[in-house]
Amino acid sequence: MHRGAGQAFQLCRKMAIPNAEPQILVQYLVLRKDLSQAPFSWPAGAVVAQACHAATAALHVHRDHPHTVAYLQGLERMRKVVLEAPNETTLKELAETLQQKNINHILWLEQPENIATCIALRPYPKEEVNQYLKKFRLFK
Repeated sequence: MHRGAGQAFQLCRKMAIPNAEPQILVQYLVLRKDLSQAPFSWPAGAVVAQACHAATAALHVHRDHPHTVAYLQGLERMRKVVLEAPNETTLKELAETLQQKNINHILWLEQPENIATCIALRPYPKEEVNQYLKKFRLFK
């Protein structure tokens, strides 16, 4: 790190408002809606498990990122938003966009079938990622 940048960072930390509300972090998940419909007709528990796998993997892979550390230290403030993608193609297109924009995420592949089922982002401030997710509605 550049010496001047480090000193500026320390100065900003000292100037922080005491007892200020911590930054709100959200973990977004985008889950395939078609898995619960014909021809797949997966039970609700199996679909929910895909989101759980993806969320856990994203938290584990990005466990050292400051946002993830803060998110896990405030369990009572933990926020997740589960959105739906209509199909695998849309989910993979989102994964490609997120990769191009350097948004940390996990594309969960169910094995042994190798089916893309869910994307989980690491925790982010909402305003940093909502532009990539605004076309997806809440999972129903």
